[in-house]
Amino acid sequence: MTPEQTHVPLDAFNTFGLPATAARYRRIDTVEQLVALARDGALRGPRLVLGGGSNVVFTGNVDALVLHVALRGRERLADADDAWRVAAAGGEPWHDFVRWTLDENLPGLENLSLIPGTVGAAPIQNIGAYGLEMAERFESLDAVNLDTGELRQFSAADCRFGYRDSVFKQTEAGRWLITRVIFRLPRPWPPLTGYADLQRHLAEQGIVTPTARQISDAVIAVRQAKLPDPAVLGNAGSFFKNPIVDTATAERLLAKHPGAPHYPQADGRIKLAAGWLIDQCGWKGKRLGPVGCHARQALVIVNHGGATGADVRQLADAIAADVHSRFGITLEAEPSFV
Repeated sequence: MTPEQTHVPLDAFNTFGLPATAARYRRIDTVEQLVALARDGALRGPRLVLGGGSNVVFTGNVDALVLHVALRGRERLADADDAWRVAAAGGEPWHDFVRWTLDENLPGLENLSLIPGTVGAAPIQNIGAYGLEMAERFESLDAVNLDTGELRQFSAADCRFGYRDSVFKQTEAGRWLITRVIFRLPRPWPPLTGYADLQRHLAEQGIVTPTARQISDAVIAVRQAKLPDPAVLGNAGSFFKNPIVDTATAERLLAKHPGAPHYPQADGRIKLAAGWLIDQCGWKGKRLGPVGCHARQALVIVNHGGATGADVRQLADAIAADVHSRFGITLEAEPSFV
């Protein structure tokens, strides 16, 4: 069992590269270790579950027990009549898992290529991109209650998925550590190429009927053209959620800005593009001290070097205030401030 450590730097464990120190730190390598620690009461009290660190902003030192999820493993499960079934441990890097499914000729997750983070974090955030949300490929997950050591399986209904949301960000926040996720990949495979940037890239490559791997490659190319590599320029990907507004709010916006990107939702509301709203306020490429909006994508806040969590919060608050002042629309951050 990996021993607990104290005063552990977390700079390398968050994609923003922000300075922070964990008062207590423990690497979780096995489910058995996790269950034993929970049943012994060793995990009670203030704590933070940390995966790939791609969805967190450290605003200072963490006066808590940081549980760093390092569970590994991928496997193909028994097929269903209408789906291929695969599973991965909570600490598996998400993108590596997606590419592995393609190596195994199991299409269905390719639109979610190159999203940072771990498999265990994917259901918490209900990650999504390029016309697909993780919930559409989800079957169930296994988790351990950090107070009691109880092992529980959550169905899709139990998870209560929403737009970048789940029960693990709401009523069950902080209580569970996700150890394994099972996915159902529909057969026959339905290629999803309706997203404009994807269509454009595939057309430029002369690809009319793409394979799953070609879609994955296209997603990677599009993302790399827009988004900075966290290893080069610290960031947490898209910083704000795309706001979903009522039709009256959307109509007011479109009356003044007919070209504003907007996407009707099943419930009658309209999803707007946060990046477009931020760009209209002049933030693309603009800096505020050591942080700024990326030059190619206003939705991404970047660390130009030496930034703190306070710097990130100050910029995020300034951006949100400008968008609200100009459009009357409230932006919500995707990452958690800790």
